[in-house]
Amino acid sequence: MRVLKKRRIVSIAEFSIHPSGTGTSVGRYVKRALKAISKIQGLEHQVTPMATILEAQDVHTILKAVEASHSALRSMGAKRISSILRIDERLDKPRTMRDKAKSVED
Repeated sequence: MRVLKKRRIVSIAEFSIHPSGTGTSVGRYVKRALKAISKIQGLEHQVTPMATILEAQDVHTILKAVEASHSALRSMGAKRISSILRIDERLDKPRTMRDKAKSVED
């Protein structure tokens, strides 16, 4: 008999971060934020042209990534940081960011 692994319930978030007063190009700030995000255990991320998609087993891990991003930009001297965070915490069935994308591609 084959035992199926139970899929985990996940939280998926769309996150973008914007330093103010740093000029029109913010690539180096985004790169530093992504470096901080990549160090968070239990977090997967996918960069898109306008935001980064975050995926974790719980909202707490996503919020840790947001805090790490803000901290990274503060360490670069950013005087003002604005971020946008939208969280999808689906509790009725397991879903990943790949599942969600695939459901509209098929």
